[in-house]
Amino acid sequence: MRMVEEASFLTAEGYNRLQDELEYLKTVRRQEVAERIGIAKEEGDITENAGYDQAKEEQAFLEGRIMTLERILQKATIIEEDGPADQVRVGSRVTVVEIGDHRRSSPETYRIVGSTETDPSSGRISNESPLGEALIGRSVGERVAVSTPGGEIRFEIMSIA
Repeated sequence: MRMVEEASFLTAEGYNRLQDELEYLKTVRRQEVAERIGIAKEEGDITENAGYDQAKEEQAFLEGRIMTLERILQKATIIEEDGPADQVRVGSRVTVVEIGDHRRSSPETYRIVGSTETDPSSGRISNESPLGEALIGRSVGERVAVSTPGGEIRFEIMSIA
């Protein structure tokens, strides 16, 4: 059975960052690893050469990362950042407050991004995350419920940008 690969949603900034990483890996890191393998080969018997084994493992990891980045960039859909702000979509900045039991939390703002760019500590949540998925397509004033291991959490959408 063949898996269908979905598009990767990326901001223009995220797309450029991944392109830069790919270029660095292909031009700089590949050369460095190749030199390490060459040096290790010069040390003699490669069957018991830890430096050679380590360099070959690094090369395999590097080539895997290059293939992953190429696949992501090939399937990338760039998020349009200036669109209507009447509904939450990938690329939106959404301010929400947690609601429940006669209290409201402090507002929190999240940027809805594709899974490749997710960084919750920077307020960047995936459109595939429980909260991101609940917010997509919703409008200011709407309330959403998100199931978590600790129970259901409710949020109200305060603004969308």
